[in-house]
Amino acid sequence: MVKVEKLKINYKTLEEFKKFKEYGHQELSMLEDLEANIVENDSDSPFYGIYFGDKLVARMSLYQVKKQFDRYFEPSQDYLELWKLEVLPDYQGNGYGTALVEFAKSLGLPIKTNPRIKSQEFWEKMGFTPVHYDVERDRGENPLVWYPAGVTEQV
Repeated sequence: MVKVEKLKINYKTLEEFKKFKEYGHQELSMLEDLEANIVENDSDSPFYGIYFGDKLVARMSLYQVKKQFDRYFEPSQDYLELWKLEVLPDYQGNGYGTALVEFAKSLGLPIKTNPRIKSQEFWEKMGFTPVHYDVERDRGENPLVWYPAGVTEQV
């Protein structure tokens, strides 16, 4: 059984993040978020991860977006934005990414994510679907969403 843990906001976590190879635009924001939050170890962390032994091998950041900013789901409600899910290359194919997504789903809120290159198939396998593109709302992104029971796309 894989255990998803809320990651502490500290310099040890920052060092572990540097082992992940992807540092594009979204990827850097995760590091910057972490650095900005290193005030106290007990700050409310948006970061979750899976350890193999004492090594962080998979991570994601999960932000709760308030109902008043919801432009995706019907009925309008708080939802989760899942950013930067990544599994270290040597640990891919072991269900760690799936475990992180299942953990996010277990929180019972709708989820929005922006898939990176070559990840569309993974997200579709996890039950995420594209939304109808809205130029103003989506600004060049191609969001995918997951709907819990009783939730549909906002039109």
